[in-house]
Amino acid sequence: MSAATRRPQSAPGTAPPGTHASLDKVFGALSDPIRREIIARLTQGPCSVGRLGAPFPVSAPAISKHLAVLERCGLIARWKVGRVHHCRLIADPLEQAGIWIQQHRTFWERQFEALAEYLDREENP
Repeated sequence: MSAATRRPQSAPGTAPPGTHASLDKVFGALSDPIRREIIARLTQGPCSVGRLGAPFPVSAPAISKHLAVLERCGLIARWKVGRVHHCRLIADPLEQAGIWIQQHRTFWERQFEALAEYLDREENP
């Protein structure tokens, strides 16, 4: 079958049940620049909530709400030692998002390569 008559390939395979809902939560959490910066900081290791919130021009309750969003989607774990709250990154949801992005990148790269080949054949029969 020629590229001109070949049907487009399907997007990458189906995900296990619940994966899309999890990815929706992760991408939703990462849609905020403060939450992305918090995640970036936590890639260096666990940190107190006070230190996590220090660089941002928002209130402590606002930081707490951001952390709650990250915790609900499974990106961070929180715990308390005495009066100090700490957070750490949980990498698995980010890894799953990365896998999803890579699968779709590969799919679209193949589609664009096929389109380029088709256009080359049309211009130079």
